[in-house]
Amino acid sequence: MSDDEFLMDDVADEDYDFDYEEDDDEQEADADIENMYYNAKNKKSEDPDAAIKDLQAVVDKEEPKGDWGFKALKQQTKINFHRGRHDEALASYTLLLSYTKSAVTRNYSEKSINNILDYVSSSSTPSSHNTSSSSSSANAVPLATMERFYQITHTALEEAKNERLSVKTDLKLARLWLARAEWGRLAKSLRELRAYCTTKEGEDDQSKGTILLEIFALEIQMYSETANFKRLKETYDATLQVKSAIPHPRIMGVIRECGGKMHMSEKNWSSAQSDFFSAFRLYDEAGSPSRITVLKYLVLAHMLMGSSIDPFDSQETKPYKSDPEIVAMTSLVGAYQRREVHEAERILRDNSKTILEDAFIRQHIAELLKGLRTQYLIDLIGPYTRIDLGFLSRQLNVSARQVEELLMALILDGVVQGSIDHVNQRLELHAGGAAKSQGKGKGGAAARYAALDKWCGEIGRLGRTIEEKHARGLGAERQAMGMPMVGGMGMSM
Repeated sequence: MSDDEFLMDDVADEDYDFDYEEDDDEQEADADIENMYYNAKNKKSEDPDAAIKDLQAVVDKEEPKGDWGFKALKQQTKINFHRGRHDEALASYTLLLSYTKSAVTRNYSEKSINNILDYVSSSSTPSSHNTSSSSSSANAVPLATMERFYQITHTALEEAKNERLSVKTDLKLARLWLARAEWGRLAKSLRELRAYCTTKEGEDDQSKGTILLEIFALEIQMYSETANFKRLKETYDATLQVKSAIPHPRIMGVIRECGGKMHMSEKNWSSAQSDFFSAFRLYDEAGSPSRITVLKYLVLAHMLMGSSIDPFDSQETKPYKSDPEIVAMTSLVGAYQRREVHEAERILRDNSKTILEDAFIRQHIAELLKGLRTQYLIDLIGPYTRIDLGFLSRQLNVSARQVEELLMALILDGVVQGSIDHVNQRLELHAGGAAKSQGKGKGGAAARYAALDKWCGEIGRLGRTIEEKHARGLGAERQAMGMPMVGGMGMSM
């Protein structure tokens, strides 16, 4: 099966409505059977038992199997689902699948199967709910029943040699396991799908690149959620080897987003920023709401890089700078670039809902604040030769122990030339060992401190030069007056 075949009919499947699907545009059939079908269908709200009985009569009367029997079985399945009779719905659905071989058109049968499976899936997920007044939480589809629906569908489609829909059904089931965090079931589904995309030599079948990328996207999400970063990296690298594919932008967005998270776990901020930017563009192209979340990750990675460039200067991100979900991150970027640590802490407190509710962002905020405090500390100690640790602690609003840890890291990294006097609780900066600022400081402090250091050095050299000239002039004057040189110079034995 080629990628073109696999991509076919995706939009139609998504737009097809299960609950309000109309059959009026189908081919005309025998008038008596048609009347029986519509009379039975009209009873489903008031007397579902009578409706099911009359629909069964339609199935029994139609010879050979045709459209009306298929429609009747579909209505039976829907009625039983709304009533919470899942075993009966499964029985009518199983009989319906036997019609897909020749009784109805492939396109119509595929739409019907997709919508039934979508309905089953939504009824079995924790976040879903039925809109029918007769439905309740008690009608949720048990996991085992839902799995049987997919298994029966897979078997029927294989017998009908409908490879394209069979693979799409397996992917649908895998996505469902991912949404429910059923990692064992998901791993089993992915193994079966990978086997389909593997050649006899055990290599990835590049002719099925689009399907392969969708499988990789599911694998990457699973490894990301389970923190299996070794397998995540292996799968991520494998996605970069797939060449012959025309994936949906959303699929590539998922891959790039998970790649960015992987790089963040490795503290490879630059690569993370690059992947998050790619994910943002792909989600934006696909019209996915995930673009806002990924844009927050992009801004976070940008700050952790220590970049002085505004991430909202690019043409792609600029339109979202004023988005209500992004405004807080925009303010945080401004505070970070000005090295206003207290302002950054206030922004995080005031916008905890839009920033800190995201578990991924919350995981890296401590690293962000540490970097910001470090840069603030560098600016703070710049003009001093010694400074009290208690003062630094009060300025940073952290404990003295945290200040010591920050200073020790700076000293060990060679950023600060000095030592900590633990007895007197002071930082002693060595001669000429003022802090070496990294990038732009608060209010241009980095450049100012460098200029002051250079100025002091020049004044020192000037002073020494004047002293030397003054000493030489004084010696010449004494010698002209016949007086001995200072320190016994010029005295004879």
